[in-house]
Amino acid sequence: MKRALVWFRQDLRLHDNEALLDAIASADEVFGVYVFDARTFKGKTGFGFPKTGAHRARFILESVTDLRKQFRQLGSDLIIRIGHPEDELFGLAKSLKSHWVFCNRERTQEEVFVQDELEQRLWSIGQEIRCSRGKMLYYTADLPFPVTHTPDAFSQFRKETEPITPVREPLPFLVDKLTALPIHLDAGEMPCLKDFHLSEPAESFVPGGETAALERLNQFLWETRSIDHYKESHNTFSGPNCSSHFSPYLSQGCLSPKMVYWKVKEYESDFGSNPSTEALTHVLLWRDYYRLMGKKHGNRIFLRHGFRDREVTASRDWDLLQLWILGKTGIPVVDANMRYFRRFGYMSDRGRQLVAGFLIHDLKLDWLLGAEYFESQLIDYDSCSNYGNWQQIAGIGPDQREERNYNLYSQAKRYDPKGDFVRSYLPELANLGGAAIHLPDQAEKRVLQEAGIKLGTTYPYPVIETDRWI
Repeated sequence: MKRALVWFRQDLRLHDNEALLDAIASADEVFGVYVFDARTFKGKTGFGFPKTGAHRARFILESVTDLRKQFRQLGSDLIIRIGHPEDELFGLAKSLKSHWVFCNRERTQEEVFVQDELEQRLWSIGQEIRCSRGKMLYYTADLPFPVTHTPDAFSQFRKETEPITPVREPLPFLVDKLTALPIHLDAGEMPCLKDFHLSEPAESFVPGGETAALERLNQFLWETRSIDHYKESHNTFSGPNCSSHFSPYLSQGCLSPKMVYWKVKEYESDFGSNPSTEALTHVLLWRDYYRLMGKKHGNRIFLRHGFRDREVTASRDWDLLQLWILGKTGIPVVDANMRYFRRFGYMSDRGRQLVAGFLIHDLKLDWLLGAEYFESQLIDYDSCSNYGNWQQIAGIGPDQREERNYNLYSQAKRYDPKGDFVRSYLPELANLGGAAIHLPDQAEKRVLQEAGIKLGTTYPYPVIETDRWI
């Protein structure tokens, strides 16, 4: 009897899971494993932020719980361990006398280290690791160029791929029964947030897991047809259907990008294509682009001088950084987005661009401070997309674009024209009307007094001069 372990990582699903289906095709008995890596769930970033904050940890716990439930429905169980994957998987492979460990390959340094360590240990007992590629829309074998020749400009990447590169159909959903775990094998208990020294968030953004992901996909496309408004609404700062909210599911692999792509194509066949359906598939291309940039350029995605190897002069003023984190900079559109972020672990794409541009170009802080804080807090954290986007805004990314330095007053008026978002998350400004909501320091004293606002007391003075935005 040939046995295989399937190591689940950022691929927490049964649909379109190449590693899982390869294991089933190769072995007589297949057992699924998820390891909560102590370095990821208990460790710190370079600047001392928790590597995995409470919001993302909650989402992952829910996603793994959902996967375990599905394994049990198929007659097996998902093996749960806490520790270092290279240790835990090696121990399981040795005790179960398996032949292979299957997984979907990851590309950035910490994940590659674990893959390589596990591979070396498995070789020592005559076993091997087999890696598949389960994160991207495209298969690298289908690209019209080798990964090392991927265009650095996104527009060129899109031009060279979109018209000719096929998006393969998703692999089938696993419905066959799986092998029950051996009686002597302890499946392991699911941890809770307290095990990682984290507190339960007061509010959750979206429920984790493949089941919830597929429900959201169906709701956004067919039940509400919110996709028809995606192009206009996805930059809106908040709202249940202002954006697809697929990103947390894509980041943890609860939802396959190929599944999203082909469901959108199915929708287009029913109702026709439109700029919004095209915009959604465009976002999937951006995910592939950043992942390919991470593979092509390696660790430069995490380095201060970026893809362009350009020296950056910036401060590491921790007091100023804390004002940004807490939403107390005196710039309402920034503060509201940052408080929303602390509350939900999520922020709209437009909000992310504005707060990142403010940190880099207005506060003159090191972009790595912001990128690491986002890594800690984002419910939809993806290493390549997160660090790639921060480098783009800093002007050191692979795409040779100008630095993104925003007029926050005009951006706020455009994307929160009535100030409703700001009032919702900055209650101290709730009574301020008109355009003054976005720059209270420029309002007349009488207006501020009537609204019950005293700058420096009820709401901070801005940490920068705002005159240039008017």
